[in-house]
Amino acid sequence: MSGLILVLNSGSSSLKFSVVDHSADRAVFEGLAEQLGGEAAKITFKTATGQREPQTMPGIDHHQALAAVFDKLSERKLMQDIIAIGHRVVHGGEFFNQPTLITEEVIAKIRACEPLAPLHNPAHLIGILGAREACPHLPQVAVFDTAFHQTMPPKAFLYAVPIALYEQHGVRRYGFHGTSHEYVSGETIKRLQLDPEDSGVIVAHLGNGASVCAVANGKSMDTSMGLTPLEGLVMGTRSGDIDAGVLQYLHNTCGMSLEDIMDMLNKRSGLLGLSNQSNDMRSLCELASTGDAAATTAIEVFCYRLAKYIAAYSVALERLDAIVFTGGIGENARPVRARVAALLKNLGVSLSDELNQENGDPRGVISNPQSRIPLLVIPTQEELMIARATFSSI
Repeated sequence: MSGLILVLNSGSSSLKFSVVDHSADRAVFEGLAEQLGGEAAKITFKTATGQREPQTMPGIDHHQALAAVFDKLSERKLMQDIIAIGHRVVHGGEFFNQPTLITEEVIAKIRACEPLAPLHNPAHLIGILGAREACPHLPQVAVFDTAFHQTMPPKAFLYAVPIALYEQHGVRRYGFHGTSHEYVSGETIKRLQLDPEDSGVIVAHLGNGASVCAVANGKSMDTSMGLTPLEGLVMGTRSGDIDAGVLQYLHNTCGMSLEDIMDMLNKRSGLLGLSNQSNDMRSLCELASTGDAAATTAIEVFCYRLAKYIAAYSVALERLDAIVFTGGIGENARPVRARVAALLKNLGVSLSDELNQENGDPRGVISNPQSRIPLLVIPTQEELMIARATFSSI
């Protein structure tokens, strides 16, 4: 079967789409609608050659953005060749361990996971229901961020709280960025010609959201995000790991409500909170280069926490064949990679400054030949993975 796969990623205030030619395994048309619901709302379409078509559409919501996407696909004569639609869904709980054809039952289970991802799953459902209404004849597939991590053993996913909280309420670590971790770890195995049945890779997906994953023989053994995407690394605006006692302390001493505290930990912490200036690593690196102390400290905390997680996750693997950076920060922030590599010297890691500046050799390797563990940079391809998963599920 040949044809095009439409990939939709409906976020809380955005809608990202990609049309993937399955036979060529590449995107032929894509775009992003952002700041939905506000006066600055806009849609930018991008062709395979990189040509951009920005359109300002003040005040449009998700439904109107989705309609505009379908109109544009029809205008470009692409709709007629689409054979299926794949949807990114952040949280599938323990219901789903693989991509799944969307039915009424699947929709109900995605809705049941809304308390675990209140900003994400409701937005995904808008995209799913809108696409089903617009294209009732097309099969649609949900691809879950959490599914890849369903291979984690209980010793990795259980919290040390009364077990009834897990058994009755699903309180456990789920992990996210699964599509990215799966793609990048698989690509690493190919590029380094590792044995898929006897390999160990640690992937650091670093963007405004960030997580680390230990992958053994292509399966997730541990990952840094937890019940929600708040746990783990320092992120753009999220705190990552924090003593739970801080919540009670802030409530008692500052009079903050639980809602205020959670808003702070999710939206005003991380790089933004530490620097008091920006959640953008590019801006912080520029500031740090001028001697800005707050920006320098934010970067140091980010890198130190990341290096600690990478080193710790070697425990989850019987062997460690590679450490890989991906995501917006991982693929572009050379100073961050250099700092992390320096912190991992006890693992025998040795970075090549030249290869780091060039974003790696043809395989993506940025380490010296004598490095005991190769370091790589591999751009993630989440939309491509969702398209592949969708095709294999129809």
